[in-house]
Amino acid sequence: MIRIVVTGGTFDKEYDMINGRLYFNQTNVNEMLQKGRCTIPHAIETLMMIDSLEMTDRDREKILNYCTQTQEERIVITHGTDTMTITGEYIAKANLNKTIVITGAMIPYSLGFSSDGMFNLGTSVAFAQSLPSGVYISMNGQYFEWNEVKKNKSTGYFERIEN
Repeated sequence: MIRIVVTGGTFDKEYDMINGRLYFNQTNVNEMLQKGRCTIPHAIETLMMIDSLEMTDRDREKILNYCTQTQEERIVITHGTDTMTITGEYIAKANLNKTIVITGAMIPYSLGFSSDGMFNLGTSVAFAQSLPSGVYISMNGQYFEWNEVKKNKSTGYFERIEN
């Protein structure tokens, strides 16, 4: 069983065309898994719906506590892309014996086929099943150790950091 933990981010943003702004309504994860014909046993828990730029250490503590307390050893966290590496570091310091994959989207799922969210969710579910214990970032069809990746804000892609 895979536990999917929703925290918000662009993944779940909706576009208000009247006011021209993005906002949160409800998670799209269940719909995404249904449309992707996912047959992997899973459970979805929405912890929060916030932009990752507004995420605090208190929010990260809530995520960590949930990961610690859930019985599942394979966890996918949907998260905003701007601070997912910070959350990855926060969780990694706890040295949990679990496989935790953090993913997000650059374009909201609600905007349709131009979104990378469904692809990123699908690959993250696959990575969560196949990777050993640890904390990973999954974007653009790749996985990275939490401390070996950065978001390239000029290209919109995640890149490996050479240590």
